[in-house]
Amino acid sequence: MRNPLCVGLLFLASFALSACSTHSSGPGHASPGALKDTSPTSTQSDAESIGSTRNSRVAISVVGRTEPLVFLTGEIPANELDELTRIAPNVRIISGLDRQTALQHAAEAHAIDVRVLSSELLEKAPNLVWVQALSAGVDRYMDMKPLIDNDRIVLTNMRAVHGPAIADHAMAMLLQLTRNLRFYTEQQKERKWHEGETPWPSSSLAGRTMLVVGLGGIGTEIAQRAHGFSMKIIATRRSDAPSPDYVQHVGKPDELLAMLPEADVVAVCVPLTAETENLFNEAAFKAMKPGAILINIARGKVVNTDAMLAALKVGRLAGACLDVTDPEPLPPEHPLWNLPNVVITPHVASDAGITEERRLALTRENLRRFGAGEPLLNVVDKQAGY
Repeated sequence: MRNPLCVGLLFLASFALSACSTHSSGPGHASPGALKDTSPTSTQSDAESIGSTRNSRVAISVVGRTEPLVFLTGEIPANELDELTRIAPNVRIISGLDRQTALQHAAEAHAIDVRVLSSELLEKAPNLVWVQALSAGVDRYMDMKPLIDNDRIVLTNMRAVHGPAIADHAMAMLLQLTRNLRFYTEQQKERKWHEGETPWPSSSLAGRTMLVVGLGGIGTEIAQRAHGFSMKIIATRRSDAPSPDYVQHVGKPDELLAMLPEADVVAVCVPLTAETENLFNEAAFKAMKPGAILINIARGKVVNTDAMLAALKVGRLAGACLDVTDPEPLPPEHPLWNLPNVVITPHVASDAGITEERRLALTRENLRRFGAGEPLLNVVDKQAGY
């Protein structure tokens, strides 16, 4: 007899579900059956293919400059520090700092990474012109007025660096639902060869429609993989940048509610800004096709948790794949843990060797560009928030 999630879930027969809560051993810890990440060594061309030239600008001119530029950073492995020093010989790198010890060097700093960023440092760093974020999302820095309102300081992020790993993770969570993998994992533990019925009929992604909300670096990677599963791809994005041929329609953000009824799977990939906070509210869930699945690998606050819970409980939303939540971390007593049609992972979608390799490639290239007085990659529009 099937597990009666609720009376309203009869339509799940057309789009299969299972449920699970997964565990990650974390980066650097291989598990049985895990593939060894053998990403190639990064090069300047790798970084340029990863990084965005949108909003690119020079942080500081080096024409006629004889004194070295100073870059404050957290702990860096010795071999990486040697490589960075070789790439940017006119940049003096002071590493191994934290927020407190960085204050001793604030007056001489021209650039920092966010591990040493603080409001106090911003006040004491009159020469600061570049801040490098270590994540794609920069929402946590938007309330730092001395950073955001100072046009002299260029903020760069890790846009697109995490894309391949996050896209893999998103598709893995989706397949966990549609292919009943939790059920079969439990069967394997008990050494049973398909004894009993699955909670939901398994189904294929082929022919289904995915809506990618935010066709940026990560959204494009997810769209590419979904296309590989023979899904129809539609998307939203703010810019008019060219889109891949396999994306059949790209709408503006204000078209979201009109596009939601088309989608069997909705992948949320937008940055957290004032415009996107609470984007998936009660109205959005009511607009979604009954039986659709939501994937959120963006930020928890983009989705209204109460509205999502209500949609899940009545069967309006067939399932959810969540690498991010609101609140985060998700408290042990939170009702999301108990829903059998929800996949939860603890904000680990980007964990992979390739992510680190791409991060290093972009860091090296931006430091080289900084030292050479060239436009930096992945410059954040601080007013837009991404």
